[in-house]
Amino acid sequence: MKITLVFAALFLTVFSFVLKAQHTDAAANKKTEWLMTSFLQHKTEQTTILGNPTIVLSPYGNAVAFDGIDDALFLKEMPLKGLKSFTVEMIFKPESNGVFEQRILHIGGVTTDRMLLEIRAVNNHWYFDGFVASKGVKLALATEELMHPLEKWYHVVFVVTANSLTTYVNGKEELHQDYTFNPIEEGQTSIGVRMNKVSWFKGAIYKIQISPGALKPNEFLRL
Repeated sequence: MKITLVFAALFLTVFSFVLKAQHTDAAANKKTEWLMTSFLQHKTEQTTILGNPTIVLSPYGNAVAFDGIDDALFLKEMPLKGLKSFTVEMIFKPESNGVFEQRILHIGGVTTDRMLLEIRAVNNHWYFDGFVASKGVKLALATEELMHPLEKWYHVVFVVTANSLTTYVNGKEELHQDYTFNPIEEGQTSIGVRMNKVSWFKGAIYKIQISPGALKPNEFLRL
């Protein structure tokens, strides 16, 4: 009888471990897709809206416009948790008369481990900045030599792997650099501003998508 109980307890322990591992694997393989309008049309307790982001038309469907002053979305979500590599994509339109430094997407902690999609606006143009902080090591992938006109729609991609960072604009690789990345385990998400409410974004966003793993250009979203 005692042997039977021991085997039963052992079975339950192993079964529980397997279920937990399967749940972890499923979560790690889950793609996150955010249509910006859904946050305004179907607001939940997970979303805080700052200012007055508005729905506007885009070539792809309705998008959300941010005024560059006090419009933003804060989400009680952490889609990068535990990911050893990932691909972040965004379809957006940066507009004129915004500040120089604009933080568009911030995931993770305020000053601890985090990932950001940013732009720098200069003389009616902008350049892309993919930023990561991991275990105290920070790296911004950006150069003003790769400028793009404002007031147009773009698809930007930031690919983060265990040993490198790569940025793309409209399917074309811009920058690549070696980097040792450790998974981001804690934090939340802000859209339209850095999490401490500085560096507001002026423009519109149609969609943000986060995929586990490093996608190839032929797997990216299409404009």
